[in-house]
Formats: sequence, C-alpha cells, structure tokens
Amino acid sequence: MIKDIIFHLERDTSRDTVRDFAASIAETFAAHLTGVIFNFETNIPAEALGDLFAESEAEARDAIGRFELAMKRGDLSAEPRLISGTPRTFSEMARCFDLSIIMQSDDYKGVNNSILIEATLFDSGRPLIVVPCIHQGGLKLDRVVCCWDGSRTAARAINDALPLLKKANAVELFIVENEKTADEQVLRGTEIGRHLARHDIKAEVETIPAADIDVANAILSHIADGSTSLVVMGGYGHSRLREFVFGGATRGMLAAMTVPVFMSH
Repeated sequence: MIKDIIFHLERDTSRDTVRDFAASIAETFAAHLTGVIFNFETNIPAEALGDLFAESEAEARDAIGRFELAMKRGDLSAEPRLISGTPRTFSEMARCFDLSIIMQSDDYKGVNNSILIEATLFDSGRPLIVVPCIHQGGLKLDRVVCCWDGSRTAARAINDALPLLKKANAVELFIVENEKTADEQVLRGTEIGRHLARHDIKAEVETIPAADIDVANAILSHIADGSTSLVVMGGYGHSRLREFVFGGATRGMLAAMTVPVFMSH
C-alpha cells in the first residue's frame, strides 16, 4: 500500500503539474505527501554570491508557498522541506518513503533532472514515477501497460506497482519479442499473468517483435494511440565507476515519454 510519498518540488510555476500529479496519488491512497526542494548548492561561499543566492532561496520559498496553498485547498496531509544537498541526498531520503515522483527534464526550459532521476531510481531501493513535461492533470488508471521481459527489474516494477494495478480499469502485459524474451512462457506472459490473477488483476497480453535496440521505440509507438494512462517498466542501467548509467530502453523512454512512467530497479 502507498501511504508515504516524496516528490521533487519544482521552482518554475509551469512545472507545478508534478505537484498536482503527486497530490492526486496521495488523495487516491490517503497518503502523506512530502514536497522537497533544494536550496542553492555550490562550492562558492554563500557570502560571495550575494543576490544570486538570495534569489535562489526566494524562488524555493515561493515554490513552497504555492505548495502549501495547493495542499490547503485539497485538505491533504502534506509538508514541504527545503534542503541543501545533492541528488544523492534526495535518493537517501526516498528510502523511507513508499514512492518517489520526479518530473522529466526539459531542455527547452533548461531544467535537467536526469541525475536526480538516476540517483533515485538506482540508489533509493524504492519505486519512482517520472512525470512528462507535457502531462496535465492527476493520476489516471484507465489503462496501465506493464512492460514484461521476464527480467528481475521488470518483476520488481510490476510487484511494486501492485497497489496501482489493483485500482486500474485495465492492465496490459506488453512484451517485445526479441532474444531476451525467447522463452515461450515469457512471450505468453503465462507465469506473471497467473501471479497477477492471484491478486485479482486480470491482464491482457500484447506481443510485438522488435530488436533490442528498438525496445524504447516499440513501447513509445504502442502507447502513442493515447489510451495508455501509465507505463510500468524496469529501470535498466549498469554501473560505471560507482555511478549508474541508464540502459538504452530506459534512456529512450525518459527522453521521449508521453505518459507517466512507473519504474523500479
């Protein structure tokens, strides 16, 4: 059950949609909501920054004010936190929550959340929802597409998403047929389908062929018709000098996503 949610509070008012999305999940599950925003972080002493530091803190506090006002209107159990630190600080905080929510990067606005998303996905041990920049409105569960390839990360994502899947109107197991999914039971979604059925979740199975390098494009093409409300998938990556690097499918989804994506690693 989802009872404790943390999300990254954005400075830009045009990105307050992530706040509203997070609030809608908190309302759905009667969960507590914590909005976290970073204060200005630099190696240069604060006294040398003058107006720049003050402006950054003012922006953060303005975002907190908007958050507090929005939460009063919704009568939610919620709290803001202004912190100093790094993306790893957020990921460590997220370990004590059921779910993290972060908005997609936006190159056009100069907002880069990639490192924050990467740290939270790979280092928190908790699931994460990434919300597209273009998303409007709250959580919708009309149709949830679960990407399945039989892997550990896919299994983890589907299991972590069970509270959402139980509330969904329709659930689909989407399988990209390639070398990784050659096993017949994986292609049919047999065992994972039985597992979901024991949780009273009836899942349809959709299988399409695609090469490994085209997995992200296959997923994006499949959800392009507009009927998908949420995608559930494993967050793939590999370690490099103690840092994690997104795998191709994960990187492709985060760059071109059109609906919220629930990820676990």
